[in-house]
Amino acid sequence: MSKKKYYYIFIFVLCLFLYQQPAFAYIDPGTGSMLFSIILGVSATLFFALRSLLLTIKSKLFVSKKLGEQAAPFVIYSEGKQYWCVFKPVIDEFEKRKIPLVYYTSAEDDFFFKENYKYVKGEFIGKGNKAYFKLAFLNADICLMTTPQLDVLQLKRSKKCKYYAHIFHSICYSGEYRLYALDYYDCVLCDAAFQAEFIREIEQKRGLPKKELPVVGCTYMDYFENIKNTIQKKNTDKKTVLIAPSWGDYSLLHRGGDILIKKLAETDYNIIIRPHPQSMIIEKDFIEKLMKKYQSFNNISWNFDSNNLEVLSATDVLISDFSCVMFDFAFLFNKPFIYVDTEFNFNISDIADLDEVPYKYKLVDIIGKGIKPEEVSNLDIKAVIEDVFNNVTVENIQKEKDFAWAYQGQSAQNVVDFLVNKQKELSKK
Repeated sequence: MSKKKYYYIFIFVLCLFLYQQPAFAYIDPGTGSMLFSIILGVSATLFFALRSLLLTIKSKLFVSKKLGEQAAPFVIYSEGKQYWCVFKPVIDEFEKRKIPLVYYTSAEDDFFFKENYKYVKGEFIGKGNKAYFKLAFLNADICLMTTPQLDVLQLKRSKKCKYYAHIFHSICYSGEYRLYALDYYDCVLCDAAFQAEFIREIEQKRGLPKKELPVVGCTYMDYFENIKNTIQKKNTDKKTVLIAPSWGDYSLLHRGGDILIKKLAETDYNIIIRPHPQSMIIEKDFIEKLMKKYQSFNNISWNFDSNNLEVLSATDVLISDFSCVMFDFAFLFNKPFIYVDTEFNFNISDIADLDEVPYKYKLVDIIGKGIKPEEVSNLDIKAVIEDVFNNVTVENIQKEKDFAWAYQGQSAQNVVDFLVNKQKELSKK
């Protein structure tokens, strides 16, 4: 298609967006919500269709000849340096085996650039749309990412990339990802079998082709397991309670968190509040108001470290919501947690298509204790903390750890074994 034709298409679509006609109607209150949803859906579709068209036009006009070079056998893409703990064990294994690898990152200060690899080459490719544009024309045999929703919104599959593999960034439950999070990957590298079972159920209900679901273990947990003993522990005669929620309207800080902090502030515990990193991006004002409100309490401190291992190591009891940090804490340090059920909105997530309660929520009362936000105001929070601290056994935690975290200490080798064998298979085709 000629550049001139692309120009005319662009002008036509733009006119559709700008054209208005007088409307002689009213919105029935009973159908307003439905109408709003339809408008929102159509608007989103048109928006991303236009973005896709602009991307295509830009590619035809401006993409350099370098994209025609020989495909890289293996590429890793990282959204930010917070995922270094996921990829470092894999990168180290590639380097150990002297296998060439390309590492793309959207973090200009990625920890990768402090390393001295010989066989792994890294590049900062920008953030957001700039990175997505680069990845849309990726020339590779295999691309490994933690990023969900491939080929759903901005992150598009490249026609020059043969195989996309997703790797989890914690021992987590992918059902809490947004809808269609993993549907268009060729492969999902699972921490344990329970993750694969959920994905199979989703595939069946949506009529999707079966993707490969090898159980390889968790590189994220292996990374922290290897370095946790290097942390210097602070001696204190008081228990430390960590509040480490997820982010957004359904998170603990928005649902009962204020009352909980007030109750804990009146105890003799050391209280550390660690907002989710995403909170400082989308709800920074809200966090700053909370900090100001409790700044007079000497037993409350706030933690914003990029790495949560040190603060987890110093913690006796964790309080969280649907964040997977509770599994990091329990499985790495054999300590219990309190789970506040904030009634996460499952309708916008893959979990909405499940028939049964996911394994993650069955686990809560085995290695922790679950409470409701509305119960917080009437709780003797100190009694609850002492109860969970004294009654959750290391044996119970270890049993669930072995179930949810397969091949402990072997994940990097398993990941690279799978990717190398898959690349050989693709090359034969």
